Amino acid sequence: MRTLNIHSPSPVELDEANAKHAMQLATDTLQIEADAILSLKQRLNGSDAQAFTSAMSFILSCSGRVVVSGIGKSGHIARKMAATFASTGTPSFFVHPAEAAHGDLGMVTPEDVLIAISYSGEAGELIAILPIVKRLGVKLIAMTGSPQSTLAKLADIHLSVHVEKEACPLNLAPTASTTVTLALGDALAVAVLDARGFKEEDFARSHPGGALGRRLLTHVKDIMRSGNAIPQVKADTKLTSALLEITQKGMAMTAVVDAEQRILGVFTDGDLRRLMEKQLNFSELSIGEVMGKQPRTVRPEQLAVEAVEVMETHRINQLLVADEEGKLVGALHIHDLTRAKVI
Repeated sequence: MRTLNIHSPSPVELDEANAKHAMQLATDTLQIEADAILSLKQRLNGSDAQAFTSAMSFILSCSGRVVVSGIGKSGHIARKMAATFASTGTPSFFVHPAEAAHGDLGMVTPEDVLIAISYSGEAGELIAILPIVKRLGVKLIAMTGSPQSTLAKLADIHLSVHVEKEACPLNLAPTASTTVTLALGDALAVAVLDARGFKEEDFARSHPGGALGRRLLTHVKDIMRSGNAIPQVKADTKLTSALLEITQKGMAMTAVVDAEQRILGVFTDGDLRRLMEKQLNFSELSIGEVMGKQPRTVRPEQLAVEAVEVMETHRINQLLVADEEGKLVGALHIHDLTRAKVI
């Protein structure tokens, strides 16, 4: 019986000369792409300014969606561009030009704006769908490296992504050109979001699963403990019974309320430690005699991040949640905020 000798390939080790050559290529690539972006910046501050602001106007006045299309490497850039627009307040999606010619063009409506990306401006799959797009009355923004290309000439607006050379040593693989296209797409998206008055709160609404979304969208009422989970006793409750309530509810504190659930005070494990130093007879004390009065509270409709600020400012780990009448409706521990990933 033969035993196969399966093993991972040995890592390729570069000698000093090859390592030096590789590092030179890497730094040259970064320099070429950086120069290309700086050249784009200069054009935007000069000859390309009008085209850029016109493209912005098309997008801002669009009552439909921004459709972004491209094939090959330009298609990857188009997907990212559509995602950036969508997450910053401009409804947008990517359409593959080849699929568009076989039915997906039905997703495009006359109210939309199409951003077509092709460095050569001659991508056959894109050119093939343009007659239908133009017939629909869709506004067309072209991003190419050649203003004399078919795509540029058919477009309502042409945005130049021309580069002097690619970072590829063969000057063949899209490298500097895709970097410039991506950067111009980001510049357009950022300018549009600012013109829309897009704020952190808007960003959070489209990113509810992210850290910012949790911080700006999570309210105290979403994570507070309520009902039987709230540790609470009346003012005449014996301290020993109050300690049992603290232990059972696991919040290292208990609220003290009156018959109408109005908050009278709070008693925490810190209060207990300080009380023990006085060597009092616990069995004779009521919680009302030793509770802390006027405890810190938050409202249920406040953002959870505001509760974090109160805790940090006053160096406490628990908060009572009160309604507008000062009645107890919930309780919040710092661990609740941690589990909700607010902090």
